[in-house]
Amino acid sequence: MDRRNSIKALVVGTFSTSILVNACKPGGKDDPKLAHEHKQDVKGDKKVDPYDEAIMKKVFFTEQEMKTITLLANIIIPADEHSGSAEDAGVPEFIHFMAKDRPEMQTPLRGGIKWMDMQCIKRHEKTFVDCSESQRMELVEQIAWPDKSNPQMLAGVSFFNMMRNLTATGFWTSEMGVKDIGYIGNVPFQWNGAPKEALDKLGVAYDEKMLKECLSFDEGKV
Repeated sequence: MDRRNSIKALVVGTFSTSILVNACKPGGKDDPKLAHEHKQDVKGDKKVDPYDEAIMKKVFFTEQEMKTITLLANIIIPADEHSGSAEDAGVPEFIHFMAKDRPEMQTPLRGGIKWMDMQCIKRHEKTFVDCSESQRMELVEQIAWPDKSNPQMLAGVSFFNMMRNLTATGFWTSEMGVKDIGYIGNVPFQWNGAPKEALDKLGVAYDEKMLKECLSFDEGKV
């Protein structure tokens, strides 16, 4: 399933904005910076906001649940020739952070993980983590496409939608994800004018005043 480009198109558009804003409201106030602290490292030289640090020290998901989240996140955004996987970008940590920061997410996420495990146990007598890759993908294919899913799989579809939204938001707000998009931020830009070929085609030219200003900019005098 080549989901990277389709999810990327969504996250660059309106969907990611609403997810990110609504997912970061401690005390009813937007705090987008919380969504960017993906790695739960409260040590070292980097200064960590006291609120972030308190959240990071808490533990909600079990080790088994984190393995499930990591597997699903990597299925949604695998590594490719452009960048690493969701796991490489710290998405599992991001999802864990969000679950602790937004308690209302805890039941849907934990319930979804249990739903995945129960489906796998019924089919293969194994949890999702212990299933083979092909067995996992068989289940994922049944819940990843809402328009094609069986109504009986609605709980799984809802959970996977939540995981897909969180994974996309976590990935493309990480350093790796920003580089994957190609966003370079606010950087100094020097405009050297339109190409001579274009000016000649239009039959126009820069006047002395424009050339002087461009020259002054060029030399760092403006």
